[in-house]
Amino acid sequence: MKVLAAMSGGVDSSVAAALSVEEGHEVTGVTLRLWDNPTDAGCCSVAEIDDARQVANVLGIDHLVWTFVDDFDARVVSPYVEAHAGGLTPNPCIECNRHLKFGRMLRRAAQLGFDAVATGHHARVIGGRLLRGADEQKDQSYVLYVLGPAELARVRFPVGVMTKAEVRAKAAALGLPTAAKPDSQDVCFVTTSGGREALLASRISLHAGRVVDTAGADVGRVDAVELVTVGQRRGLGGGGGTRRYALSVDPAAGTVTVGEARDLLVDSVPLTRLCWVGGAPVTGPVEAQSSAHGDAAEATFDGAAVHFSRPQRRVAPGQSVVLYRGEEVLGGGIALG
Repeated sequence: MKVLAAMSGGVDSSVAAALSVEEGHEVTGVTLRLWDNPTDAGCCSVAEIDDARQVANVLGIDHLVWTFVDDFDARVVSPYVEAHAGGLTPNPCIECNRHLKFGRMLRRAAQLGFDAVATGHHARVIGGRLLRGADEQKDQSYVLYVLGPAELARVRFPVGVMTKAEVRAKAAALGLPTAAKPDSQDVCFVTTSGGREALLASRISLHAGRVVDTAGADVGRVDAVELVTVGQRRGLGGGGGTRRYALSVDPAAGTVTVGEARDLLVDSVPLTRLCWVGGAPVTGPVEAQSSAHGDAAEATFDGAAVHFSRPQRRVAPGQSVVLYRGEEVLGGGIALG
C-alpha cells in the first residue's frame, strides 16, 4: 500500500510514519506549510519542517513539503478573525482538519496515487467507526468529528492504540530526533510574542467596551470586546471579592454581560453545521463534549440541540460540541449563542 505520512515535526507523527514503514507500506512523508512563520515556534516554522525532514532521513523515506498558505488563510485564519469580530470563540484546529489536513491533503494524496494518509492523531478507526484514542489523556477524537465515511476509509491513525509514553519509548528506540520533543500547545498562527491580540489587531479594529451585569448596570470596561470569550473570568473587574464571568459578548453594542458562576449554567445548547461520522444523522441519548480535553456530559440530542441531563457550563458560541456513545464519535456541530 502507498501511504502518505503527514509529518508535523512532532513525536506522534514521527512514530506514525515509522509504524507505517514497519508495516511494510511504501511510505512518503509530507509536511504542510500552512503559515508564513519563519522565526516563531509552531507547527509551520522552519524548525518543525527541519525536524520532520530529519525523521524522514532516519526512516529512509522521501519527504515532501506542500504549501497551502493561501487556502489556510482563506479557510482557517480569516474565519477565525471574523468569528472574533462577531463575538464568537472559534476552533481553528477543527477547521484546519476539515478543510486542509483531511480535505485538500486527502484530495491531493488521491490524485498522486496514495492509497491512504497516516497521521499522528490519538484516535482509532475500527470497522468504519471513529473511536477515542487508547490514551485517555491524549485522546484527539474531539477534533476529528468532521470526518465522514469517505475520509475514514482513507485515513490511518497508527499511534491511536498507544499511550503517549509508549509513543515516546518507540521513538527513542528508533533513534528519532523528536523522541523527547515537547507537545505543541498553541494555535500555529498565533505567535508567542504577540498572541491573539496582535493577530486580530493586524486584521481588524479592536474596540473598548462596557462590562455590564445582568440588570444592565455598568460594572467595568474591557480594552477589546473582540478578545472576550464566554466563560472568561480574568480582566472583567469584580471588586469586592465578587467573581464575574462573561455570559455573553456583543461587539455590535460594545458590551460584555457578566454574572456569577451559577449564571453560566444552562440546560441545553443549540448546534449548527452538523457533521455525522457515519453519514446519517443521529438522535437520542449521547454524551456531549464541548472542549478538546473536557469531560463528556450525559445528554439527549433532538436533531437541533443538545439537552443535558444536568445543567452544564455554557458553551462559548463558535465552539464545537462533539457527540459520543461510549468511545465512539457520532458527530457534532458548532454551538450557537
